[in-house]
Amino acid sequence: MSYICIKFSVVQDKKQKAVAYWLLAGVLMIMVQVLLGGITRLTGSGLSITEWKPIMGALPPMSEEEWNKAFDGYKHIAQYKILNHHFELSDFKFIFFWEWIHRLWARLLGVVFGIGFIYFLVKGYFDKKMVTPLIILFILGGVQGLIGWIMVDSGLNNTNLYVDHVKLAIHFISALILLCYTLWFALQLLVPEERIVYNKRLRNFTIINVALLSIQLVYGAFMAGLKAAIAAPTWPLINGNFIPPHMMEQSFFSHPLNVHFVHREIAYVLFTLIMLWFGAATKFASGFKDSVLYSAKWWPFFLVILQVVLGIVTVISSPNIVFGKFLGFETLALLHQLVAMFLLIALIVNVYIIRPKRQ
Repeated sequence: MSYICIKFSVVQDKKQKAVAYWLLAGVLMIMVQVLLGGITRLTGSGLSITEWKPIMGALPPMSEEEWNKAFDGYKHIAQYKILNHHFELSDFKFIFFWEWIHRLWARLLGVVFGIGFIYFLVKGYFDKKMVTPLIILFILGGVQGLIGWIMVDSGLNNTNLYVDHVKLAIHFISALILLCYTLWFALQLLVPEERIVYNKRLRNFTIINVALLSIQLVYGAFMAGLKAAIAAPTWPLINGNFIPPHMMEQSFFSHPLNVHFVHREIAYVLFTLIMLWFGAATKFASGFKDSVLYSAKWWPFFLVILQVVLGIVTVISSPNIVFGKFLGFETLALLHQLVAMFLLIALIVNVYIIRPKRQ
């Protein structure tokens, strides 16, 4: 009887790991999707496709006539009329490619999740406790696609040169929520109980860092949407000042220089808090060498240092921006976005493995 129980437990463990690896593949694909969104934004490609066709839009224009029709749609919006009126069809094809690949990857992500779901369902890999999280996962994915179109639609007019920066931030943060939710689901299936630690104060401290990082990510999206890096391409001073002049006369949510200032100041605070958190986590983890925390505590430490350095270098390089090109600034900005995602993941893992108390 004991042999049967052990064998059943092993089989169940293998099934859970298979589902977890499928979810982690989804996490990786979501990260790629966010990076493709970053490339789309940095190359000024986001408004090149002026229609939302969730099914038929999977194929690019297949003839010269279809290409000209897509280009004509782009010619009706302000971005073309004011910024890109010099574009030839070949220029349009370049920006179209990045927006198309961004949307295609989103569709591929849906296919991977859909096929995986059907496969594991038929094989009986899901248990009852997985059903609700999976339903939520698919809803979040669908909502993310809808938010993406609402964001794009905000720039398809005769007034705006780019998408609305607030809607851009919502699109970005909703993608990260989907990423974190998928990761959390995978951790539930992968991390054994004996490798979890219990410390209410340290967990609360970790959650505070996640909350502050979330605000910082919103302001990072504001920075991107408002092209605010170039507003102060200096460091450590902001255009020669500690505090921007006339700061209180402008909005902290839509004025590029104020958004830039807030983004910098949050970075300093977040850096300090994570250093303090690392000290507390190191002291506590010394008594739990078999826990995930013993190694996981290092990830936020290294990543926040790298992120601050990348942020500084990116800002200083911003005068080299060439609209529609992907050069040094754009590469640094994309790396800055990538490390931000890794930092978020690192903190979420630590939130998961540090519990307030035993159940």
